[in-house]
Amino acid sequence: MEFLLYLALGACAGVLAGLFGVGGGIIIVPVLVFSFTLQGFDPSILTHLAVGTSLATIIFTSVNAVREHHRRGAVRWPIFVWLTVGILMGAGFGALTAEAISGPNLQKIIGVFALVIAAQLALDVKPKASRTVPGKVGLTVAGSVIGWASAIFGIGGGSLTVPFLTWRSVPMQQAVATSSACGLPIALASALSFMILGWHDPLLPAHSLGFIYLPALLGIALTSMFFARIGARLAHRLSPKLLKRLFAALLFCVGLNFLL
Repeated sequence: MEFLLYLALGACAGVLAGLFGVGGGIIIVPVLVFSFTLQGFDPSILTHLAVGTSLATIIFTSVNAVREHHRRGAVRWPIFVWLTVGILMGAGFGALTAEAISGPNLQKIIGVFALVIAAQLALDVKPKASRTVPGKVGLTVAGSVIGWASAIFGIGGGSLTVPFLTWRSVPMQQAVATSSACGLPIALASALSFMILGWHDPLLPAHSLGFIYLPALLGIALTSMFFARIGARLAHRLSPKLLKRLFAALLFCVGLNFLL
């Protein structure tokens, strides 16, 4: 039964990855926390396990989303390169930060983040395109902050990368596409860090690779890779205004559930 949930979760995460340039982690993490709680996993490690597993699944959602965006010529690869330099540095520090936070407190932090993103989506708050794309140093610094925060929240960084790029006058479709590309190095670096940090934890359930739960990873990956391509196509065809507001309502419920 849990595996069917992981398959459905992967489909939702894939569409979100392609449509909004978010890795789907903002939905994956809460659902995994709920699922792991029902499975009786130890409360002190289940949130870290959910975050690590979420980051590992984003590797698969990113690959197909990026391929579709690249085929349409929407990825700004020079921006991607220098953001990635910072991302690789920040992701490791983010994983260390998350490990130092207790499971219940980490849930509260993720809950607050979900409410902030829900408000941003519901109110359609976007930074005005008031500045140009920064140079190599500026992109590297921005990437390090995005990588650090993404590793803590278990996300692909789209919730941070897209607003940053639009603020720097990158058109929305290119911002989403470039954000999708950045999700891959974020996921790779962060998932590897969580795997190493949790490697010898005695409380981990069977079939875990550090803080990555393999059955959940497999189920989500199987469907997310296909549905990410669909989401990327929709991003180039549809106005996502209604979907964003529905997504915001879901995130609001998620955030409240984690905080109450």
